[in-house]
Amino acid sequence: MAVSQQNLFDAEPAAWELDSAEQRLVATVVFPAGPEGFFDYEVPDRLADAQQPDQLVEPGRRLGVPFGRRDKSVIGYCVEVGTKPALGRRLKQVASVVDSQSLLSPAMLRLTRWMAEYYLCPWGQVLEAVVPAGVRGKAGTRKATLIAPIEGALVKFDELKLRSKQQRRALEILAARRRAIPIDELAAEAGCTQAPVRALVKHGLAGTVVARVACGGVEEQAEVDEWVDDGAVAPHPSPLPQGEGAGKSFGALELNSDQDAALKTIIESLDSRRATGIVLHGVTGSGKTEVYLRAIEHVASFGRQAIVLVPEISLTPQTVRRFRARFPRVAVLHSHMSDVERHHHWQRIARGEVEVVVGARSAVFAPTPHLGLIVIDEEHETTFKQDSSPRYHARDVAGQRAQAEGIPLVLGSATPSLESWRRTQTGEFQLASLPKRVMNLPMPDVMTVDLRDPGHTKFSGGAISRPLHQAMNAALRDGGQVILLLNRRGFSTHIQCPACGFVLKCEHCDLALTYHRVHGTALCHYCDYEAPPPRACPDCKAPSILYSGLGTQKLEAEVQSRFPEYACARMDVDSMRRRGSHDSVLSKFHRGEIRVLLGTQMIAKGLDFPNVTLVGVVNADTALHLPDFRAAERTFQLVAQVAGRTGRGKRGGRVLVQTLNPEHPAIVAAVRHDFPGFAARELHVREQAGYPPFAAMVRLVVRGPMEVSARESAVHLGERLRQAVKRRESVESVRILGPGAAPISRLRGEFRFHLQLQGPDGGVLKELVREATKGFTPPEEIRWTVDVDPWDMQ
Repeated sequence: MAVSQQNLFDAEPAAWELDSAEQRLVATVVFPAGPEGFFDYEVPDRLADAQQPDQLVEPGRRLGVPFGRRDKSVIGYCVEVGTKPALGRRLKQVASVVDSQSLLSPAMLRLTRWMAEYYLCPWGQVLEAVVPAGVRGKAGTRKATLIAPIEGALVKFDELKLRSKQQRRALEILAARRRAIPIDELAAEAGCTQAPVRALVKHGLAGTVVARVACGGVEEQAEVDEWVDDGAVAPHPSPLPQGEGAGKSFGALELNSDQDAALKTIIESLDSRRATGIVLHGVTGSGKTEVYLRAIEHVASFGRQAIVLVPEISLTPQTVRRFRARFPRVAVLHSHMSDVERHHHWQRIARGEVEVVVGARSAVFAPTPHLGLIVIDEEHETTFKQDSSPRYHARDVAGQRAQAEGIPLVLGSATPSLESWRRTQTGEFQLASLPKRVMNLPMPDVMTVDLRDPGHTKFSGGAISRPLHQAMNAALRDGGQVILLLNRRGFSTHIQCPACGFVLKCEHCDLALTYHRVHGTALCHYCDYEAPPPRACPDCKAPSILYSGLGTQKLEAEVQSRFPEYACARMDVDSMRRRGSHDSVLSKFHRGEIRVLLGTQMIAKGLDFPNVTLVGVVNADTALHLPDFRAAERTFQLVAQVAGRTGRGKRGGRVLVQTLNPEHPAIVAAVRHDFPGFAARELHVREQAGYPPFAAMVRLVVRGPMEVSARESAVHLGERLRQAVKRRESVESVRILGPGAAPISRLRGEFRFHLQLQGPDGGVLKELVREATKGFTPPEEIRWTVDVDPWDMQ
């Protein structure tokens, strides 16, 4: 799986051969799909001409090259250009240059190569993932002719004794803009027709440029593709404004002593230009975002940029508006953007026109030319780990980028990941704490409702227990708002026959179908398979079918039935599919038009509504008993985070947690708002079991349409891994578990088997995987993946 140099020749040439050999320009290429490794191509003279920059072969651009015996035309990424001795051996030539400018800076090429080596995936695959499709395809642009400024044009205008005020005005605009401008735009701004502007070119006072401009939908500055006139001024990253007014705060809140101390820690690192990792641990409502904003203002005052990563579900319009209220130049990157929008923001960032980049996981690759700070909010969130190749974690990639650029990385959370928390204990990261809420507001009172107690569930007839019903009634009558968390979609989580026990399952996955009453269908949440709900049991033909389990749709129906006089809204993947739906619901909730907001984990974090006086966790046990060593940690984080949505105003708030396991340490710690206590206990458990952060882990999944061949391939791979361990006598404490059936044994029509490697040295584990998988050739229908530092154990 690892990238390695292609061994094209059997023996190294002698030194005298290298000295006497003719030198030639060679481009090294990697491919986003197909063969792995490096491939050399000779660069023809026509693609090595610096006078034709749009057709110049250079690292970071894509090239069209012939490949294979039939010289099939394929596209690859150029990662290196240099001279190499010919030695009489023929190399195929580069056929074309796909991109008019480099898509990746030298620093980004180094970062992506590190990713390829660390996460055991091909470099070309990483590059394809880093550069958005809209950027590769120049989405939303067309070629057009622009007028470009020439140095000294105004002086030459006077020397030629030209008198046209319109032409002089056009030259002044060009000189001020310092970039090429579309003819019609320049003419309109100068208050003239296009004829006087075109005359400037005839007089040698301006150049013409063939460039890409927006063709509708998004206003965008020109992206130069081709320079026609040598006298034209080439574009360059625009320097951001510095000093007073750059990222200036307006009406900012006064920091308390804890916030001020945390900010000083960050600023000291910024001013010393140290690549420092800082964990900002602050209870919910402690003002972490205000600390981020102040630190970014400091960065912007020196003309530098910041990247702020937030979980996708927290990237609400409310979050974006908060940044835009403080910074006039903010770019947003997330998965719901069109290719045109993403390309537009990407180009603004690359030109240095943006102070702050706010985005989800992939925003860590934003092409900021003046990067000064990276912030990851809610750094514990699992969405920062990519679930498809390359399976990178944005926190670790951000750390590598910050290290390379000599800048701080700030990791903020009320419930930090145990990996980050452990690094503060070892001294690898600094710790800045915000132990109190802003304005000294108290943390909300949290109570558990033991669902094993018949007194709590008797006569409830649904998911809402008697104590929770009473608390909701009191909060709503008092004018407050209520948030209910249930981390399960749908109406009923499984459809079962009470007579024979039959459960309706997905035809392609080893999972029960979830009933969605809104659309009247049974749905698989993993592969989207749909089936009509049966009227009778498909096995025993019994007429009675039981719709069991609880999802957000059923909870919504129950709330509407119990509290019909109060407006209720549901937020989950199913109800939030339309663009703008998040903003619409949250705006109505903010205005008080919605009194009860219920949903999955997307409502558990990032929301700040002072009128919320009650939070109810309908079932705290949904993730507690999953076959995952992080199950307790995720349960603690979810309960603690949703509890933090209340008590943010003067009216205070309370939290009710419904659970069948009130004595579980994760639940007990969340009720007490005791992250340090939970972390100490859970870290001890992890250390005893040899799990991260005290050990490294690599997971391999083998899958295929036939169960027997998939199992046999997994067994074969396991044998190769164990043989690799035996060949290394110095390797100690490496555990290989499996192969065994994955917790989800069949998914999307494929049977799944997994293996797990654990050991104290992650580098050794990766070397073992490289050695074992080299030459591993399972049947054609079998696929296998490697996940370094896995977060999803399903």
